[in-house]
Amino acid sequence: MKPERRIDTQQIYRGRAISLRVDTVEDASGAETAREIVERSDCVAAVALDEQDNVLLVSQFRHAVGEFLLEIPAGGIDPGEEPVDTVRRELQEEIGFFPGRVEKLGGFYAIPGYGTEYLHCFTATDLVPGRLTAEDTASIELVRVPSGEIPRLIGSGTIRDAKSIAALLLFLFLRNEQSPDS
Repeated sequence: MKPERRIDTQQIYRGRAISLRVDTVEDASGAETAREIVERSDCVAAVALDEQDNVLLVSQFRHAVGEFLLEIPAGGIDPGEEPVDTVRRELQEEIGFFPGRVEKLGGFYAIPGYGTEYLHCFTATDLVPGRLTAEDTASIELVRVPSGEIPRLIGSGTIRDAKSIAALLLFLFLRNEQSPDS
């Protein structure tokens, strides 16, 4: 199978969080077609666990869908910042905790059909309380959920955010694989 070849690219929009470009490509059959691409910096997503094995989630209003969503803490990687440092910063900003231990879970493309964003997933443990450092945390509510309840919350549609579902299922799978009973 032959990959598409970009013939031309045109920047349509450049904003604070995203940019949009339209690429003209030659597809595998040789035909020319347009591909609309949302450009976004890479991000991190963290499964944060307290000492009681609760997953720390955030409930926040998402204007794009007009609803409050239950999500794991996440955020964009600043230029020159390492993903593990972004996890530490984001957890302090969103939930007011500093993780003593951060471990890589894996990663995935958020919307590969039309976007460039890659999510680096981590677990964060040994949480030390701190202060919230972000200015926009008034609309974020911290929700502690026993880790054993996560599959039910995903299955019932209570957790509907794709990055949260993917990272939480990856976390549960890897935890199960590493348990002495498996």
